[in-house]
Amino acid sequence: MSDARENGDRDKQQTNEAALSARLQRLNVGLGQARNRAGLTSDGPGADRATTASGYARGFRLSSELVAGVLVGAGLGWLIDRGLGISPWGLIVFLLLGFAAGVLGIMRSAGLVAGPALDDSTRENRDK
Repeated sequence: MSDARENGDRDKQQTNEAALSARLQRLNVGLGQARNRAGLTSDGPGADRATTASGYARGFRLSSELVAGVLVGAGLGWLIDRGLGISPWGLIVFLLLGFAAGVLGIMRSAGLVAGPALDDSTRENRDK
């Protein structure tokens, strides 16, 4: 009697596996159709590499803007300290200003802050 029960369990298990396999196939087909409608293509690892490289490039660009802002501010502050003899206040003030300029540049590049707005007189001069 136990042999009949084991055969019944095997049949039931094979039926469950077949149903799961069919469901997986339907999901794959549906996902492919959804990607086609959305205009997304799965080109494989090449597309992922391009996205990753683009992300790295943007990260390096944003980090270099911050570093450049801080270095330029520190350099100007150091020059003002040497020229006017007000050490360390020029360095401190311009270092902070350089940091603020770097953060503002990053936010503008990332699209979180709009660029400087043009007033009507500037627009008129630019259009001429």
